[in-house]
Amino acid sequence: MLILRTLLLGPAHGHEIARHIQRTTDEVLRLEHGSLYPALHRLERKGFVVAKWETRGSQKRECNYYRLTPLGRRQLAAEESRWNRLAKAIASVMTAAVRA
Repeated sequence: MLILRTLLLGPAHGHEIARHIQRTTDEVLRLEHGSLYPALHRLERKGFVVAKWETRGSQKRECNYYRLTPLGRRQLAAEESRWNRLAKAIASVMTAAVRA
């Protein structure tokens, strides 16, 4: 879900995705290459993202840029909905009055 959400902001290569997630979570979440790239490949196989080799800006080397597909946007919406329901349920338990 976090990778799809990051790609909602626009195309990005793997390092940019990992850096964005790390920065926006105040370094709580870190995606290592050993888990990031297999996840990106799974998302690509499922049709949620597409990848294209590109050279951008002042870069001298090509990077594989990932983009969210329309199917990926729908998947993200479904995952966010499930996450919001789960977070609400957990919050209900955590804030319930303790019985004496």
